[in-house]
Amino acid sequence: MKRLHIHIGVEQLEEAIGFYSKLFGAEPVKRKPDYAKWMLEDPRVNLAISTRTSTKGVDHLGIQVEEEQELDEIRQRLSVGRLPVADEGETLCCYAKSDKSWVLDPAGVPWEAYRTMEDADIFSTHSAQSDAACCEPSFLTRPETKMPEQESSGCCS
Repeated sequence: MKRLHIHIGVEQLEEAIGFYSKLFGAEPVKRKPDYAKWMLEDPRVNLAISTRTSTKGVDHLGIQVEEEQELDEIRQRLSVGRLPVADEGETLCCYAKSDKSWVLDPAGVPWEAYRTMEDADIFSTHSAQSDAACCEPSFLTRPETKMPEQESSGCCS
């Protein structure tokens, strides 16, 4: 089963936790000094907030799957659609070990498709030595590494 994922960058974590807890009528299922996550059933969404994003507000969106086969299906759709995909593979990010791929939508919004295998005690292997943001593939954090260009076929074709 799939779940929509939204990651929002915040400046004041406790204030944001209070807001989203009131909005959804639920406390976070995971809470760290720089991160909080809700796994909601109605609406079926994985909402994460953190102070470790490069932007404030919506940082990225995603589709979280439960089974490897579901992730393979999404990757296949992206491949058949000839969309430029950055396969990150297994990674440690946002206090979880996951297998993920990334794609940019036409407006430049990053989307991840991923499956979480287990919880982790650290925010990210990428940020263990620094305060760098995680959950951002190299094409987002290093300008010299770009996603391949999407073929443009015009509107609605």
